[in-house]
Amino acid sequence: MIKRKTVVFLLLVTVLSPIVLYTDTLGRSFKTSFSGPDEFDEDVTAFTLGGVDGKLNLLPQESSTRLKEPIGIVYSDNDSQDVDVDESSADLQLGGSVEHKTRMLSTTVEEGDGSQRENPIREVTDGKDDSLQRGSELTSDNASQILETKPEQQSAQTPGKSDHKEPAKIRTKKPVEQTVILDARVQQLKDQLIRAKVFLSLSATRNNAHFIRELRVRVKEVQRALGDATKDSELPKNAYEKLKGMEQTLAKGKQIQDDCAAVAKKLRAILHSAEEQLRVHKKQTMFLTQLTAKTLPKGLHCLPLRLSTEYYSLDSARQQFPNQDKLEDPSLFHYALFSDNILAAAVVVNSTVSNAKDPLKHVFHIVSDRLNYAAMRMWFLANPPGKATIQVQNIEEFTWLNSSYSPVLRQLGSPSMIDYYFKAHRSNSDSNMKFRNPKYLSILNHLRFYLPEIFPKLNKVLFLDDDIVVQKDLANLWSVDLKGNVNGAVETCGESFHRFDRYLNFSHPLISKNFDPHACGWAYGMNIFDLDQWRKQHITEVYHTWQKLNHDRQLWKLGTLPPGLITFWKRTFPINRSWHVLGLGYNPNVNRREIDRAAVIHYNGNLKPWLEIGMPKFRDYWAKYADFDNEYLRDCNINP
Repeated sequence: MIKRKTVVFLLLVTVLSPIVLYTDTLGRSFKTSFSGPDEFDEDVTAFTLGGVDGKLNLLPQESSTRLKEPIGIVYSDNDSQDVDVDESSADLQLGGSVEHKTRMLSTTVEEGDGSQRENPIREVTDGKDDSLQRGSELTSDNASQILETKPEQQSAQTPGKSDHKEPAKIRTKKPVEQTVILDARVQQLKDQLIRAKVFLSLSATRNNAHFIRELRVRVKEVQRALGDATKDSELPKNAYEKLKGMEQTLAKGKQIQDDCAAVAKKLRAILHSAEEQLRVHKKQTMFLTQLTAKTLPKGLHCLPLRLSTEYYSLDSARQQFPNQDKLEDPSLFHYALFSDNILAAAVVVNSTVSNAKDPLKHVFHIVSDRLNYAAMRMWFLANPPGKATIQVQNIEEFTWLNSSYSPVLRQLGSPSMIDYYFKAHRSNSDSNMKFRNPKYLSILNHLRFYLPEIFPKLNKVLFLDDDIVVQKDLANLWSVDLKGNVNGAVETCGESFHRFDRYLNFSHPLISKNFDPHACGWAYGMNIFDLDQWRKQHITEVYHTWQKLNHDRQLWKLGTLPPGLITFWKRTFPINRSWHVLGLGYNPNVNRREIDRAAVIHYNGNLKPWLEIGMPKFRDYWAKYADFDNEYLRDCNINP
C-alpha cells in the first residue's frame, strides 16, 4: 500500500510540475507584454536560436531599460548632408571599431529618470571582457570589414531614423570604391583589345577562319564602344554588352590556343613594338617642336618689313629719340635688352614701364641686328614708352666687336660651326636638336658678355631677355648689395637638371678640376650686373679664355648659359626667388601663385607666347602688354 502511494505521488509531481512551471512563465510573459505601450523589454544583445543563447557584438547582456532610438543605424535620404569624414587612424583598428559599435548600441535613460546604472560597455572597453581584448589583436583589414558590415546588421535589428554623423563616415568611402571599380571597365575593354590582337597574330587561331572573322567583328564593336573614353561615364549604354560578347569570343580563342608560352612571347613582342613606336614619336615631336620654335611666323616677318618701310620715309630729324642726355647718367635705372624680335621687345618695355613707380628714371638700351634695326627704331618712335628714355643701337656700329677681339665671333663664323648647324644628318653630329638652334649663331646672344664695353660710363645694368614679362617695379634691384660679386641672379637648383653637371662636360679634366658638378646653377633672363666689379675682376678676359679652350666644343655644347656659369663661377650673388620665375615656355606645372607673386616671369623654352605652340594658360600674362589694336599689328594680322 505504501509503495503504491509513493508511485502515485511521483506521477502527480511529474505531471503537475511542468503545468505549474509553464503557467507561471506564461503569466509573467503576458504581464510583461502589456506593461506599457512605450516600453520595450527585449535584450538587443541576445538572441535564441535552437534553444542556445548567443550574444551579439561580444557585449554582456543588459537588464531591461527603456531605449531611445538607436543612433545611426537606418540611413535616411538626408544622411548625405553634413557628412563628417574622419580619417583618424584609430578607426582602422578593432578597438576603434568596437567603440564605434558601442556608441550606436548604447542606451539612453529618458528625461526625468535620474537613476543611471553602470555602463557595461565601459566595462568592455576598459578591458573586462577577455574576448574583446583578444579581438583587438586582429588586423586592420578585418577591422575595416567589420566597420563596413556593421550598419547593415544593425539596421536589420533595430528600426528608426537617426541624424548621427559617424556612420556616414563609412558611407563616404563607398562611392570612391565604386568609382574605381566602374572606371576599371574602360581598362578592361582596352585589355580585351590587346588580348584580341594576340589571338589575331597566333598561328593556331589564324587557321580558324570562323573564329578570326568573329573576333574581328568583336574588335570593331569594342573599338566603337570605347572611342576616346577615359571614364566609364563616357561609355555608351551598350558597352557592357560588347564587353561580354568580346569575353565570350576570347574564351573560344583560349580553347583554340592554350599555349601560355606562345601568348607571353607575343605580348613581349607587342610591348617592345609599342616602346619603339613611342621612342620614334617622341623624336618626331622634338624635331617638329624645334622646327616650329625656329620658324618665324608670317606676322612677325611682315612687321619689320612694314616698319622699315615707314622708317626710311621719315626725315632725319624725326628719326631721333628724345632725352638722349640721360643715356649715360649712372644715377638712373638702366636696362640692357638685345633682341631682333620687335613685338617681344615691345612687351618687355611696356610691362616694365607700366609697373614702374617712377618711369622718368628708367632708361632702356636696345641693341638689334642690321636687318631689324630700322624697324625697331620705328616701333618705339611710333609707340614711345611714356616718360621713360629709350635708345636703339645697331650691333654693326660696335666696330670694336670683331673676330680679332672676340673668340666666339671667330668661332661662329668658322666653317666647322656652320657645318655643325646645317649638316645635321652627318654620322658624327650631335643627336640633340636643341644644340642646333640658329640663334646660337647670332652674336646678339653673346653680347651679354660685353656689357662694360657697351656701357663704359655706367656702374650697374639690369640685363633682360626678350621673352620675359615684368610685373612689378624693379628699381629696388639697383640697391641690392651683391657683396663684391659681379652677377646677381636667381638660383635654379631646385631640380637636379639645373646643376653644373647638366651643362658642363665633367669627363673633361679642365672642367672636373675647376668646378663642382653639384654646384647650383642660376638663370639668365633677369640679371643685375655690377659693371665696376666686372672691370675690376676682368670678367671679359675670363670669358675669352674659356671660349678659346672650348674651340672644339668639348667643354660644353653651344649656348650662353654654360660659359656664363663658368665665367661667373664664385662671382654670382643669389637674389630672392620671387624676383624671377622661370619655366613658362616649357613647364605647364608652374605654380600660379608663384607667377602672381613674381616680379619677372620668364618664358624660357620653345613654347614662346608669340608662337602658336605657346601654352594658352600662360599667354595672357604676356598678351596684356601687347597692343594688338596697333595699326602695324593689324596690318600684319598679328592677333592675340
